[in-house]
Amino acid sequence: MARFLDTNILLRHLTRDDAAKAEQALALLQRVERGEERVETSLLVVFETVFTLLRFYRVPKQQVRELLAPLLELRGFILPNKGLCVDALDLFVGTNISFADAFNAVYMKARGLTEIYSWDTDFDGLEDITRVEPQA
Repeated sequence: MARFLDTNILLRHLTRDDAAKAEQALALLQRVERGEERVETSLLVVFETVFTLLRFYRVPKQQVRELLAPLLELRGFILPNKGLCVDALDLFVGTNISFADAFNAVYMKARGLTEIYSWDTDFDGLEDITRVEPQA
């Protein structure tokens, strides 16, 4: 049976700002990698982790991807839309858009959607997406 994995476990592991908790998080994640334990999390946990690393810890986008993607790919790590999340991290690093917008863009592509209602001009620079502003 899987247990839910909260944001703070990922953050303690990635930032090592609390040595004891970082060690415990590492031990857990090693068990997950070996398949001895299964953990499940949500997209909100991933979004919160990315946001916190960027805003609070000032981790560069490329490093966020380098730190987080391998964890998402652990054998016992269950995450709905895991592949989209990793693709979003790649797009996030390669563009000047937020992780949320990157996830929405890869989600759209996976669903065959090419147009988005939005006032966010960040979408204008993305291939295969046409931004449409709602009209009265």
